[in-house]
Amino acid sequence: MKSDSALSLLAALAQETRLAIFRLLVRAGCDGLAAGTIAAELSVPAATLSFHLKELKSAGAIRCTRKGRSLVYRPDFSVMGDLVNFLIAHCCEGLEVTATTQRGPMP
Repeated sequence: MKSDSALSLLAALAQETRLAIFRLLVRAGCDGLAAGTIAAELSVPAATLSFHLKELKSAGAIRCTRKGRSLVYRPDFSVMGDLVNFLIAHCCEGLEVTATTQRGPMP
């Protein structure tokens, strides 16, 4: 993943409604959710939801497919995995990675 893609994903998720949408879709898993279900679950007006879904889709965080008359949204787990790998790349250069070093120092 390149820096510009990572920045786009992080920017898309750095907004309260979009983060809530993404987290809801992650809980739904690969089956995804219809836009109407997302709107009802989060109490978000359709126009507002449409804007936020467009931003998440444009950044690559989610995918959309048509199922009958509904648009079904799913998280793109492979892209998000790439983002996590990008963020932690080179984090432990020269260190042996253990569960402790992955979590960081204890307070």
